[in-house]
This record gives sequence, structure tokens and C-alpha cells, in this order.
Amino acid sequence: MMIKEGKINAIKRELHEFAALVEHMIERSIKGLTTKDKAMLAAVIEEDEAKANSFETTIEELCTVFIAQFQPKAKNLRTMLMILKMNNDLERVADHAVNISESSLFLIERPQIKPYVDLPKMAETVIQMLGDSIHGFINEDGVLARSVCRRDEIADDLKDKILKDLIAIMSQDPSVIERSVHLIRIVRNLERVADLSTNLCEDVVFMVEGKVIRHQIA
Repeated sequence: MMIKEGKINAIKRELHEFAALVEHMIERSIKGLTTKDKAMLAAVIEEDEAKANSFETTIEELCTVFIAQFQPKAKNLRTMLMILKMNNDLERVADHAVNISESSLFLIERPQIKPYVDLPKMAETVIQMLGDSIHGFINEDGVLARSVCRRDEIADDLKDKILKDLIAIMSQDPSVIERSVHLIRIVRNLERVADLSTNLCEDVVFMVEGKVIRHQIA
């Protein structure tokens, strides 16, 4: 039993490190945009993406070996299946960070449309949601998981405000359309990270409390 629990905790630690990496990738993709740091953005695309792929492969192998070795049931099986799902979602988050960095590289070479105010706020909210979704799972914290689900509305409100502002700007000045499209791409990628974090937390609540809260916040 101790060996099995030790291996589960080791896999959880690996997942936590993977989450820390992808959080860092999202953070740097936005910071690279706001500070116009080309090297930082390039590092996300090249170095960090390679690390993320390595993490994803390693965790998948660890879970597969664990299932084959211990043939887990009940809670341990649910834990392994959730880790596999989170592992896949974290790899997708890494891809979103790369997408943001690619658009940011385009934008920093051109005049800024407007000051970045709401975009960093949205990114900060999304990064916190992602981090708390992992902590909620690791610590089996249903209360924290529910708070992440509620914060999805904050991210959506910021997204809507940014898109509304960009539409107004494009209607007045068509020359900014291409740059606006890249900003919209960044916002959409942040939105997807928020959605993934929310989905993870809905699963955490089900795991901890046995309650389905999808499509509702309680």
C-alpha cells in the first residue's frame, strides 16, 4: 500500500511541475508582449514547448506503468484517469502559450493599437485559475475548485470588454485589422485556458464531493 501511495504522490509531483511550467509559459507569453521582449517569446516557442512535450510523455508513461503494475480500482483508478486528462489538458495549455507568443512576436514589431490594460488582467486571472485548478486536485480541495469555476465569469467579462474595444477600433480604422486579429487570437487562447481550468475543477468537485456542477456554479 505504501509503495502504491508513494508512486501516486510521485506522479502528482510530476504533474505539479508540469503545471508550473505551463503557468510560466502563459505568464511569459504575455510579459513578452507587454515588454516587447522578442527573446522571451522565442524561448516560450522553442525551449519551453520542448520541455512541455517531455513532461507530457513522461507523465503518460508513468500513469500507464502504474495502471499495468497495480491494476488500481475505485479512487486510485479515478486519480490516474484524472491525471491522464490533466496531463493532456496541460499540453494543450502549452500549445495555447505558443500561439500567444507567435501572435505577440507579430505585434511587438508593429505600432501598438492601444495600451494593454485589460489583457494583462485577463491573463493574471487565467493564470491563477490554472494554478488553483491543479492545487485543488493535488489537495482534493473542492472549495478551491468551486472558486475557480466562479472566476471563469471574470475572465469572460474581461474577454468581452477587450473584444468590444477592438471591434470599435477596427470600425474606425481598418488599418489596424490585422493587428487586432492577432490580439483576438491571444484573447481566445486565454479563454480556452480558463475553460480548461474550469473543466478540471468541475472534475475535482465530482471526485471530492460526488456532485456534478457542470453548467452551474454553486
